[in-house]
Amino acid sequence: MHFNFDFTAIQVLWTLTFAGLLVLLVVLLGRDRTGRFPWFTASIVLGALGKLASRLLYHRLPQITTAAIFVTLADVSMIVGLLVLVELARRAFKGIERSIWIVNALGSLAVACGVAVVWGPWPAWKTISANSFIGVLQLAQLVGVKGDLLVDVLTIELGLLLVLFGRRFSGGWRSHAQQIAIGLSTVSLGHLTVMGIWQLIAAKAAPHTQAEYDHIIGLRDKLTNANGVLYVAVLVWWIVCLWIDEPGMGEPDELSPGDDTMPVGLSGEAIDVLPEEPVAAVEAPPASGALEAEK
Repeated sequence: MHFNFDFTAIQVLWTLTFAGLLVLLVVLLGRDRTGRFPWFTASIVLGALGKLASRLLYHRLPQITTAAIFVTLADVSMIVGLLVLVELARRAFKGIERSIWIVNALGSLAVACGVAVVWGPWPAWKTISANSFIGVLQLAQLVGVKGDLLVDVLTIELGLLLVLFGRRFSGGWRSHAQQIAIGLSTVSLGHLTVMGIWQLIAAKAAPHTQAEYDHIIGLRDKLTNANGVLYVAVLVWWIVCLWIDEPGMGEPDELSPGDDTMPVGLSGEAIDVLPEEPVAAVEAPPASGALEAEK
């Protein structure tokens, strides 16, 4: 008996990724995580919107219109990604001195900017400075590509800082900030690894036949699918971690006035609350005049 499986690997990965994004949104909303991580929630919404748009709009609109939509969405996602890093850093390193914060932020940004400038080719200035819609679109695409590279490097740096120094502040291993940062760092590291491997293959490959060209394209598809599997695994990690409360989140700080909980003494034993006994009335002392009459 043979089963007919007509779905390709790309379709399966798209379905798993979109379903994972929706489940993660349900967890964020249902477990009240959106108030603590609003920008991370916004990034997940944009990711789901991008997945849906890629399925609904591809090959259904003019090429220029489709490119404008996806380039704009990529630029907005890049900006939101930067805000997510600021959000996680503020929560994880709560209480750190402002001078230390500024020095580390500037140092990390300088390293990330250097990597973004050196890594990858730059287009010719004439193509991005042309006074036309195509020129503006190419400039926006360049900003998105270099901005994504900048965000990836900053994300990896933040993940390393959280792993090394997070426990000294509010970013311990079981904190949601560090768990989100670990997932983002894993995704960014996988993205940069795939980019580096593909650039090496493209630089050394010189196909002379159609079979060689198909083999190179097949390698690119396998790298892309491997990166997609890694992202699905990170989505599962976020769903599990964000469903579980942080240590101390579910414990009340103090008893409410109407709480029926048994009071606990200093030794840890429960204190029995007994009903108050009626107090006998105390007779008032006789007046001075009555004392003299008795005498």
